[in-house]
Amino acid sequence: MNLIDDPWLPFRYRDGTVHYGRPVDIADPAIVDLALPRADFQGAGWQWLIALIQTTMAPARHREWLAGWMEPPPAETLETNFASVRHAFDLFGEGPCFMQEYDGLADGRASPIAALLIEAPGAQTLKFNADHFIKRGIGEVMSPATAAIALYTMQINAPAGGKGYRTGLRGGGPLTTLVLPHDPTAALWHKLWLNILPRSSWRYPEPDLNDWRVFPWLGPTRTSESKGSETVPDDVHPLHMYWAMPRRYRLELDDEPCVCAISGESSATGVRGVRTTNYGYDYDGAWRHPLTPYRFDPKKPDEPPLSTKGQQGGIGYRHWEALVLEERERHGHLPAPVVTDYTAKAEALAGIDPQSHYANLWVFGYDMDNMKARCWYATQMPLVAVRPEHRDRMLAWVETLTASAGRAAWQLRTEVKAAWFSRPKDAKGDFAFIDLRFHEATEPEFYGCLYALFERIDEAKDGLMPATVADRWRSAIRRAAEHTFDDLALSGDAQALDMKRITAARNRLHRWLAGGNEMKELHRLANEEAA
Repeated sequence: MNLIDDPWLPFRYRDGTVHYGRPVDIADPAIVDLALPRADFQGAGWQWLIALIQTTMAPARHREWLAGWMEPPPAETLETNFASVRHAFDLFGEGPCFMQEYDGLADGRASPIAALLIEAPGAQTLKFNADHFIKRGIGEVMSPATAAIALYTMQINAPAGGKGYRTGLRGGGPLTTLVLPHDPTAALWHKLWLNILPRSSWRYPEPDLNDWRVFPWLGPTRTSESKGSETVPDDVHPLHMYWAMPRRYRLELDDEPCVCAISGESSATGVRGVRTTNYGYDYDGAWRHPLTPYRFDPKKPDEPPLSTKGQQGGIGYRHWEALVLEERERHGHLPAPVVTDYTAKAEALAGIDPQSHYANLWVFGYDMDNMKARCWYATQMPLVAVRPEHRDRMLAWVETLTASAGRAAWQLRTEVKAAWFSRPKDAKGDFAFIDLRFHEATEPEFYGCLYALFERIDEAKDGLMPATVADRWRSAIRRAAEHTFDDLALSGDAQALDMKRITAARNRLHRWLAGGNEMKELHRLANEEAA
């Protein structure tokens, strides 16, 4: 099986049907998405196609990028470009195999193919019968197509896996941020093309597509048994980031027909096992993957940036600023390069699409607790193309919105606990769900305010937040906090409610909403413009 030549990708068409096709089919205007059987596979499939396009046909400048947007390439052009890497995409065989150990791993440890699933229980968990919530036996046989995307998913997300089993180049369970057109019905080509960086935005030497520095499985693994064997950015070509291979695997093909346990599809052959060993590529240093946001400590500028990871509580508007707006002086936020490059693309598109400055940001990734996958998070949020000269102003405005919301959530949680418990400071447990309820309640208004800020950013008086936006946000916070408090504080058995305690807590919340520092600032801004 060759991942360039064979129809292994499930494509969703505009009419809702799903058909398997080859990578060259991506420019078909009738195709709007992939249709892979798991959310993490879906995200990985998009990244695989973006990596393939970036590696084989990156445009030189935004002018060439715009040409590719206006007129997607014919299948013949894609065929020619993708053929240049066909030799690196065999899934099975005696020679180099996609994302697999160069020497074949004849002496590797045999594991079930389910070991490629990030949430699958490990050997120790199975040994001690500790697989209580995620049971053994998941994905016991896969079709070759499913095994290929499972392998890629593991390599790009690889968490800590025991002694010598290396994490991914972006760390275990990194967040990925992809730019999507504002029109959700846009063709898949346009969705992918928005995430391709012109060579003028990302400068790198011409790649040798036969070199392990681009595709690490084309040569012997740089093993990492000893200190000093780490792989740093200068050791490889920048495109290596898309194809990084921290884990050492070799798939074992079974010639027996099977029904894939993941996709449910029948297959003439199956994959039931994988050989593996440790001490693969140990990625270290100042990596900046094009699809991932990073952060760094401004007080320690010599330390490498850290990729942003999934976290408990999910992804919401309180993270928007860090995912979209670069800020190096105080917080050290570094959005993904494809996100920062969107502004230049929007400028290039402005003449043909009046809505080009509006897009969506697809954010997804695992929340990992060391080797354990706690949750998969994925969401879409609005994205606006903020020009560099306006970035600081937008950053200050968004920080005002999120800071006031964060303080309101803290005050709400404090008073809900005071309503529930006679000694709230001694109450045990995780009360973060209260904050989450508040942020979910205010999310639509936040994005409404965000659009309003963007539309007024050229005309703002002395850089002040528009008064209508400040007043709108102040009202949204007040409504959401009071409604959430009433809903939570008055829940439960009526006979068990302490109305005196509840009333006192609600009065304190009301006073803060009327006169807390952050609310006073919003009130001032709401009246400043008119003055």
